[in-house]
Amino acid sequence: MASIHTAETRMHNPGTAGTGASGTSIFDAATRERFGRLYPEQPHVLSHALGVHPLLELDSLASLAGRLPESSIEYNRGDLPIGVDGKPGGTGLSIEDTIRSIASANSWAVLKNIEQDPAYEALLLGLLGELRGQIEARTGAMLRPQGFVFISSPNAVTPYHFDPEHNILLQVKGSKVMTQFPAGDARFAPDEVHETYHSGGARELRWQEDFAEGGRAFPLAPGEALFVPVMAPHFVRNGPESSISLSITWRSDWSFAEADARGLNRVLRGFGLRPAAPGRWPRTNRAKAAAYRVLRKLGAVD
Repeated sequence: MASIHTAETRMHNPGTAGTGASGTSIFDAATRERFGRLYPEQPHVLSHALGVHPLLELDSLASLAGRLPESSIEYNRGDLPIGVDGKPGGTGLSIEDTIRSIASANSWAVLKNIEQDPAYEALLLGLLGELRGQIEARTGAMLRPQGFVFISSPNAVTPYHFDPEHNILLQVKGSKVMTQFPAGDARFAPDEVHETYHSGGARELRWQEDFAEGGRAFPLAPGEALFVPVMAPHFVRNGPESSISLSITWRSDWSFAEADARGLNRVLRGFGLRPAAPGRWPRTNRAKAAAYRVLRKLGAVD
């Protein structure tokens, strides 16, 4: 496991060198302009030229899975409902066998924090480097860059959940449809669920069939990518072929402040109060975040 290491919290300057097979930029000028205009709150489809990257072929991913720590690997059955109660069950296969036989394994797998491996860190930082100007013009320094690879069997479902990062999902092989719901809308993710998540709870959300009318479906084919705002609830249905997707994520001072404001709200709710939800960007949530950080420094909260 000598090739695994921990990436820096603050993104160092990766330059803007292309990361495609031809050495050209992955996101063209029109894509970067569109992203910069709609980031960080509006979900939108983008184009990418990543192509069939050698690091994202099945044998390479199976090899990476064998080098990653167990905590960076998650895989389970793919024939799941949109909403699940707790973590789904497995299939009995190893992660390496699951990846290599994904076309028939009836599985969904994710390799987390691929930046622990130097080659994958270079891929991640190269991609984010192309968008760094647009990102930092809006939400400031790009913090804690992380990458995730999703390998899914035909028709597999990723259940309803949310994530704390700014996220772009690049579709590399196969197709899928991600259905997103408005970030910050308590109908789709109650405030109490946000607060529980930020204190160590699960990211899976409770699904109700009447939510469906409030979602927006984004079909993705190879060469397309989708921006997912911080904590936007979503679920994913894979297409009729096996799929490989790369998720490139980062945090911002705003996203950390939103999380800490949720932490303070959990404390206030414990005293019987009904605190207002944190504001979405460009609201800063600084006062609540600062108060929670003081409590944490004093050891008054976990």
